Amino acid sequence: MKQKTLFIVTVTALLLVFIVGTLAYKNEKVDQAAQLAEINSAALIRPHSPTFGRADAPVVIVEFLDPACGTCQAFYPLVKDMLEEHPDKIRLVLRYAPFHDGSEKVVAVLEAAKKQGKFWPTLEALLDTQDDWKPKYTAELPLVWKSLAGLGLNLDQLRIDMTDPEISRLIAQDLADANTLKVTSTPEFFVNGKPLPRFGYGPLKQMVEETLKQSQQR
Repeated sequence: MKQKTLFIVTVTALLLVFIVGTLAYKNEKVDQAAQLAEINSAALIRPHSPTFGRADAPVVIVEFLDPACGTCQAFYPLVKDMLEEHPDKIRLVLRYAPFHDGSEKVVAVLEAAKKQGKFWPTLEALLDTQDDWKPKYTAELPLVWKSLAGLGLNLDQLRIDMTDPEISRLIAQDLADANTLKVTSTPEFFVNGKPLPRFGYGPLKQMVEETLKQSQQR
């Protein structure tokens, strides 16, 4: 009986040690990521980054996005709802992380559309029709043009603007910043410079709401 009790106590103690160790490890990783983001704050936002919302919004969400990413497609309307729920309180900043094959050309489409003042409607159209131009997980530029119909874009000019070397430069800058911030998948979010404690819409929403409350208490 004593041996059984000793066994149970030992197993319980080992389990507690494991749980505490796991939590400490996760907290350490979050702290390291937050410190990394603070040290490399210049890598979070660049002058060329597309933004939505007031420049003086108390909460800034930086999202590393790949237009060919299915999870980015799923998150976009949720993030948009969050911005509409808190008008003038949240600013969204997009960074490019074109990890899928062919997605750099789709980023070029977005940047060319930005020159015509139609970045956001083009992004939404491409995300809405992502399955049409991304068969077999590879972005195919010839299939993209159909998705742009009805946006009022000058497609001839857009094709010319896509070849601007500046677009390749800014994509390279975003990828370099993603590497600096240890971004390896999309979407990756930072709220006021801090990474999420864990991936998911729930953690993102909770972090945004907590940051909003903190800003109201100042």
